[in-house]
Amino acid sequence: MTEKYKILYVDDEESNLRIFKMTFKRDYEVFTAISGLEAIEVLKLNPIQLIITDQKMPEMTGTEFLEKTLPDHPDVIRIILTGFSDIEAIVRAVNKANIYKYVTKPWNREDFKIIIDEALTLFQYRANKDVRISFLEKENEDLRTQIAVLKEELNKYR
Repeated sequence: MTEKYKILYVDDEESNLRIFKMTFKRDYEVFTAISGLEAIEVLKLNPIQLIITDQKMPEMTGTEFLEKTLPDHPDVIRIILTGFSDIEAIVRAVNKANIYKYVTKPWNREDFKIIIDEALTLFQYRANKDVRISFLEKENEDLRTQIAVLKEELNKYR
């Protein structure tokens, strides 16, 4: 069996956390946190691929939380899920928190699953790309070494 993707859902309403976890627990390994501070602790202990966060929360907004996660978790895909359509918050989230999508509540399971799967596909694509780049960089270095050796041998016969 393949390992499930790990999703962290952050919301200050416990009922939303329960509903999300119950809805998606068969598809993904779902972690929940009731605040940005709690979510940061979850991120320290678990390799999360996707963060979904409510925007309007006490102590720290979703955008502020996502901004704080960028330095230590730059590869995680980020989605804001909110009942509020504040254009300034959307602009800030896009510009400063590197979000993938801004989704409004209430969400529909089928539509939201498509968005989540697309986000996880992007995560996997980026991870595969990084692996391929590392492989090609190593191959390139090996070829440079071989060229240097061949040049050296060629110079012996000149």
